[in-house]
Amino acid sequence: MIYALLLVPFCAGVLAFIIRNDAARRRLLVSAAWLHAALTALCAADLLLGGSLSAALPGWAQGVSVWFAFDPLGMVFLCITSVLFLGASHYAVAYLASEKRDPGEDSDDGFIFNNAPEAVFTGCLLLFLAAMTAVTSSRHMGLLWASVEATTLLSAPLIYFHRTKRSLEATWKYLLICSVGIALALVGNLFLGAAALKNGAGLDIGGLMAGAAALDKPLLKAAFIFLFVGYGTKMGLSPFHTWLPDAHSEAPAVVSALLSGALLNCAFLGILRANAVCAGAGLADFTGGLLVLFGLFSVLTAALFMLGQRDYKRMLAYSSIEHMGILALGAGLGGGAAFGAILGAFSHSLAKAGLFFTSGLVLAAEKTKRIADVKGLRARAPRTAMLWLAGFFIITGTPPSGVFLAKFTILREALLRGHYWTAAAFLVFLAILFAGMARFFISMIYGTREPRPGEKPFAEPAGMLAPAAAFFILVVALGLYLPAWLNSLISSAAAGMGGAL
Repeated sequence: MIYALLLVPFCAGVLAFIIRNDAARRRLLVSAAWLHAALTALCAADLLLGGSLSAALPGWAQGVSVWFAFDPLGMVFLCITSVLFLGASHYAVAYLASEKRDPGEDSDDGFIFNNAPEAVFTGCLLLFLAAMTAVTSSRHMGLLWASVEATTLLSAPLIYFHRTKRSLEATWKYLLICSVGIALALVGNLFLGAAALKNGAGLDIGGLMAGAAALDKPLLKAAFIFLFVGYGTKMGLSPFHTWLPDAHSEAPAVVSALLSGALLNCAFLGILRANAVCAGAGLADFTGGLLVLFGLFSVLTAALFMLGQRDYKRMLAYSSIEHMGILALGAGLGGGAAFGAILGAFSHSLAKAGLFFTSGLVLAAEKTKRIADVKGLRARAPRTAMLWLAGFFIITGTPPSGVFLAKFTILREALLRGHYWTAAAFLVFLAILFAGMARFFISMIYGTREPRPGEKPFAEPAGMLAPAAAFFILVVALGLYLPAWLNSLISSAAAGMGGAL
């Protein structure tokens, strides 16, 4: 089943470059997303049932591999990615249908197809899913590194979809900064391999975990620092976050949703793998201190920069930086906070994707990303305004929601462990973020402005509204009821990242 999970989006992505018909290509996108989600559900069920489903399959279909396999931690992030991509595929179909292009616009762009931009967009979108699937299922730190690098290369054309000067600048900034980060992560892998020379584990994750106590401690510390900075750059932790606001602002809304909700998680998984090895070697205090420090600093950075934002998509990007800091904080504290971090990753991904989906509707209605130019949204696009307001309350942790439950769990664990100053700083930073975002959202929804010449009521596409609404409902539901199977999966994942519950 693992091989099917990798091959479905890969083969569909290759086909998307070949298919000339837009409608057929869009059907392929949605079909691949549904098939990937179904296979993910089967793999999750198999993991929860102890492999009984795999045992019933023929030997050739069991998908046993030393390179790819699922543990609870990887499975949680695969579930997030698959659910997110399923909603994004439906949104993308409606989004692409609403795009207006001149027939000859693509004739000089260097591609071989007349409809190249959409073909490249859909193809890269599916290959991007394949790369993220490889990240979550990798059982080798070198393969994980290569898969994270693949996500960078495959998502860059998605950011450049609109082919403007600003999107080109954002794409190059993304490539350059993330390439530096991934190079540092490669150095971290070299140090990790050197630390494992004594027991011959190499970079195999299972071998590293089994022989963690025998690893060379100074080399392991150096490895974690390089891996943390390298993957932290891709994750968007401050001060390594500088690519993120530009990329999220200039990419299409559906791409911004995937970058924030899925790509950042892939980099976080790389850090968690390294943290688990270090925790097994008795270095949990060292790695935990770094995670807490940079987690708080990221939340502070987001709080301060949020106050001066003029672009609502950049505002959402800084909200992502905040939440990546919260995840790092939870992972660093360990224990119950590790559970909160995993739940926070799940809830943030869905909530932020819903907000980016809604931002695409706001942009379509208002034709501007400037916060000051968007006033009285509820009068021209009432359903979009309702989703925009709901998204604000959910992402800022207003109960009931999974985001609130995650933040509360992390705060509670900080207090139980005696980290009173950390808890106090966390609350102050969250209050600043709430106030800053509230000011922008309220003015956009309830403010007033003069009608523009020739302005018409905005016809809100149901295909773009539905995925955002579905994600918001899911996040609220997680705050009210956490299914036993999901609770078990998250608990196992938290234990696997060095946070023993």
